[in-house]
Amino acid sequence: MKTLPISRYRFFQKLQPLSLLKKITGKSVTGCLQVFSTSGSWSIYMDEGKLIYACYSEKMFEPLYRNLQRLSQQISTLPRGIDEQLRAIFETGIENQAIPNPDYLAICWLVNQKYISPSQAAILIEQLALEVLESFMNLEQGSYEFIPDSFLDDMPKFCYLNLRLLVEGCQTPRSETAYHQTSPTSQSHPSQLFQINQLQPQAKTTPKLPRTNSYKPVAYPINTNQHRGQGIIQPPVDRKLYTIFCIDDSPAVLNVIKSYLDEQTFSVVGVTDSLKALMQIVRTKPDIILLDISMPNLDGYELCTLLRKHSHFKNTPVIMVSGKVGFIDRAKAKMVGASGYLTKPLTQGDLLKVIFQHIV
Repeated sequence: MKTLPISRYRFFQKLQPLSLLKKITGKSVTGCLQVFSTSGSWSIYMDEGKLIYACYSEKMFEPLYRNLQRLSQQISTLPRGIDEQLRAIFETGIENQAIPNPDYLAICWLVNQKYISPSQAAILIEQLALEVLESFMNLEQGSYEFIPDSFLDDMPKFCYLNLRLLVEGCQTPRSETAYHQTSPTSQSHPSQLFQINQLQPQAKTTPKLPRTNSYKPVAYPINTNQHRGQGIIQPPVDRKLYTIFCIDDSPAVLNVIKSYLDEQTFSVVGVTDSLKALMQIVRTKPDIILLDISMPNLDGYELCTLLRKHSHFKNTPVIMVSGKVGFIDRAKAKMVGASGYLTKPLTQGDLLKVIFQHIV
């Protein structure tokens, strides 16, 4: 995997935001540019030279709630007070374990619960990126590093944004028209809508990029209504309660997993006996199975093998859970058909990431 030759700086120096952004627009660039200053940190996530998300540590949820409130005027399935629900799930209840990018997980959750569609999530991410880049462009001193592997690697991607157009957009006055309604003929995938453009370095005597080609909101395929003025198409209102089946001989571990998952989204079934679990799984037919490897009578490898032989569970996500971190253990899990691997002690961030990776 090719990475950028961006060095890690342990001291603050003068920064040229445009120059940094130019370095991450190459087709082969995938990862996260992290920039640190005395006021906070910026994270800009790229996938093959396209921006997929951006956030500012000191204002992570505030812009999200503000833009959701704006979207709620157009989307009837996005209830008022959704920020309180997101705050309860993703901002509170975590004392010693920080979830990486809880704001992105919150967006995944909104899509998963059908409060918003993937296309509407793309619009939301675009608006957040504009705000993040706007503050980033004013940065004068700091340090930075480029991380080729990021928390978002295995997460759902809702859009691929042209960074140059976003930079131009954050330097031009934005209005409510940013949430514009697209033509019903605009059905291209987002990755086809954004062509790679080279960022031009900003001259010291020029405060802003030329506005000859002003930023236009992205044409996401969100509206299939043939009549104008009808607003954004509404997603279905039914919301699924996902069943998570956990098999672990430690009741303490099962209680931790239950405490990590919101009961409005997940129904957690915990079983300590692996022999009894097999029949209960058949009756429950869960959406995801968390399976401890080291158990008496029937270990996780054996149970996973039996599940894969059952016609109903050939494609059910089975996540192996173990205190072992060795390569051999992971390889054995893959050989018996496991979908993923979690190491103990579990963190809420790792648990939510693997769940959203398999259900969204």
